[in-house]
Amino acid sequence: MLDRLLSIGGSSIEIGLLYALMALGVYMTFRILRFPDLTVDGSFTTGGAIATVMITNGYAPLLATVCAFFGGLLAGFCTGLLNTKGRINGLLAGILMMIALYSINLRIMGKPNISLLRIDTLFTHISSVTITMIIVVVVFKLLLDWFLHTDFGLALRATGDNDRMIRSYGVNTHTTTIVGVGLSNGLVALSGALVSQHQGFADNTMGVGMIVVGLASVIIGETLFGSRSVFNATLSVILGSIVYRMVVAFALQVRWLESSDLKLITAIIVIIALTVPMIRGSIRQKNLARKRSEELQLSSASGGRSDA
Repeated sequence: MLDRLLSIGGSSIEIGLLYALMALGVYMTFRILRFPDLTVDGSFTTGGAIATVMITNGYAPLLATVCAFFGGLLAGFCTGLLNTKGRINGLLAGILMMIALYSINLRIMGKPNISLLRIDTLFTHISSVTITMIIVVVVFKLLLDWFLHTDFGLALRATGDNDRMIRSYGVNTHTTTIVGVGLSNGLVALSGALVSQHQGFADNTMGVGMIVVGLASVIIGETLFGSRSVFNATLSVILGSIVYRMVVAFALQVRWLESSDLKLITAIIVIIALTVPMIRGSIRQKNLARKRSEELQLSSASGGRSDA
């Protein structure tokens, strides 16, 4: 039993690290830009589609993975352009791009799914995927931290906090939005490329529900580990991705739950992660209000005695 639990935990960490880059991408739009970007469901598949097609056509897996990143970057740029230049609502722009990517991904792959069995990928000659992914995720985390502390990164963060204020300082918020959404989807597509190589195939529906998985990772990470600074927030997102995969893996061990219940489990996890902080906050406010009322009663009682 213990060996089984350790095996489940180890595989959950590995899968969580593969999806951590996608969670960092969702964090950029959801928390940094305050942009409700649903392009994620399409760009995740775009990354997997580009990588698998290039690898099956004889290109180096590393080159295919880099091209997958730029494919997601382009998809994000298109969403940003629809929102800023086309004046389309951010949520609707993401939905439109997600729908368009479904057909684009089918065009890229030529068929609904592509297998990578008996074909060399980035993970073929790697002895420990977990250690490799820890290094990769840490590198991208530090690069993202550095970027968000540059002048452009600070402007991007300010765009999400108060776009009117940052525009008054002469910053082009259209540019920051386009670049931010582009980089976000680039990370998502990179994660899709790595996941497809790890699982040995790419499927046109592999990105369905990725936005919910990403949001779950972000919310769980912030709830459990906090987000006091950019460094802490990005670390929390990565840990949240791992915790999410662990929770799902252990939940699926329950006898009356099946693998088809994965989306239901994800929805329940997100609901719990969203409601727990609100319940905590309301309890804290009630306790604070009770203390204040007790203090007022004591002060009024002491004042009455002194008057007497």
